[in-house]
Amino acid sequence: MGTLTVRENLQFSAALRLPSTMTNHEKNERINTIIQELGLAKVADSKIGTHFTRGVSGGERKRTSIGMELITNPSILFLDEPTTGLDSSSANAVLSLLKRMSKEGRTIIFSIHQPRYSIFKLFDSLTLLASGRLMFHGPAQEALKYFASAGHHCEPYNNPADFFLDVINGDSSAMILNRENRDGEAKETEEPSKRDEPLIEKLAEFYVNSTFFREMKVELDQLLGVQKRKKSRVFKEITYTTSFCHQLRWTAKRSFKNLLGNPQASIAELIITVILGLVIGAIFYDLKSDPTGIQNRAGVLFFLTNNQCFSSMPSVELLVVEKKLFMHEHASGYYRVSSYFFGKLLSDVLPIRTLTSILFTCITYFLLGLKPTVEAFFMMMFTLTMVAYTASSMVLAIAAGQSVVYIATLLMDTSFVFMMIFSGLLVNLRTVVPWLSWLQYLSINRYGYVALQHNEFLGQNFCPGLNVTANSTCSFAICTGEEYLMDQGIDLSPWGLWQNHVALASMTVIFLTVAYLKLLFLNKYS
Repeated sequence: MGTLTVRENLQFSAALRLPSTMTNHEKNERINTIIQELGLAKVADSKIGTHFTRGVSGGERKRTSIGMELITNPSILFLDEPTTGLDSSSANAVLSLLKRMSKEGRTIIFSIHQPRYSIFKLFDSLTLLASGRLMFHGPAQEALKYFASAGHHCEPYNNPADFFLDVINGDSSAMILNRENRDGEAKETEEPSKRDEPLIEKLAEFYVNSTFFREMKVELDQLLGVQKRKKSRVFKEITYTTSFCHQLRWTAKRSFKNLLGNPQASIAELIITVILGLVIGAIFYDLKSDPTGIQNRAGVLFFLTNNQCFSSMPSVELLVVEKKLFMHEHASGYYRVSSYFFGKLLSDVLPIRTLTSILFTCITYFLLGLKPTVEAFFMMMFTLTMVAYTASSMVLAIAAGQSVVYIATLLMDTSFVFMMIFSGLLVNLRTVVPWLSWLQYLSINRYGYVALQHNEFLGQNFCPGLNVTANSTCSFAICTGEEYLMDQGIDLSPWGLWQNHVALASMTVIFLTVAYLKLLFLNKYS
């Protein structure tokens, strides 16, 4: 996690992967030992770094990743290209560290891309693959002799690792000269895949007949016999050393630290909320209780609802940006999917959505001059918060499992636009044809808009100086809030208000369930 320090990342790994029987003092001792062992003492309290903030170097970042795995003191360590993206000096430092660790009794297996000679000298065992075939597996320092026995000699001052790749790919200078002398220029025009296929077959066949293969086959046959007798499926199951509550506390704590450590997005959202609230308050300032007040109230309530939906779209990054990190940590047994999911909700989604909704309501309500009662104020705040929760839940349901932010954003934009059409302002929902009218019940905007209208219009009089109880109004004139609500087909009873909140709560639960299941199956089938 780029917003955390080296020590905090190691503490997170220790808290979730070490047994609860270990004391905090013992865990901190192990963390300090690993920091010293990996040479990270100088940057232990420096942040890893993100796109916005500069952090530790690439080599230190790699060593921190290795350290997070060393927390459990594993006997076998798998690494995928630990030197990628590093300069030659940093790569040599990382591999020298791995060599020291291997001498302490650990088995370290890794893939590597273009190692220099000083790194190649550190290898104990070497495996070479080409087109899915095994070219060589055996002691690394005997590989040159093996290829020489196959007729491929390494030129002086050539890096053995580069030489092996050249031979396998058919690109070594000696082989090219032999091919030119033997076959002439015509052979050089053939496709590389067709040209190299016989060589790969020859090398694979040569290895099968070598002593290295026979010795390996004897060892594998022994292991295969043991595996057949055990027939265990343990490797498919992820085990956890800590409880759900412990995992929830630590994932929520890290998410909250991440929010505070990367304040650009959250602060920008709060600033935009304040500016937008002031602009809307200035445009619709002090709504009048006259016929123009009906249109202005309907327009501003419509805008408030839609703003809550569209302002929830930044939640897409919660699951898309951290997808790889989540998949790795869950597969490594850090936490359950449920712990991660609820930790994200409690520390990231709920605080931001609640804070922006409260802030937006406090700014706009008094500038607009809406119904001056305490009950109406808090009902509007509650409604806008519920709309924000539901919209964020839908965003999470769409974003879960997605790898590209753009695709998730496109799907959400389309969904919100359709919901906006069926909110009740752009078209009178009673006039929509029956085979399309059911779409209104899927609209988050509609439930929020209807609840805000019910809260604001009920009890209002828009014909000043006219006693609406003594004078009968024309059928085409609207003088009271009740008449407006009835014209919109809104139920005037208390249930007409609360049914919208029940619907929003139900949709929130459904969307969150969908998001959770997508995360669950994302790991199950990955």
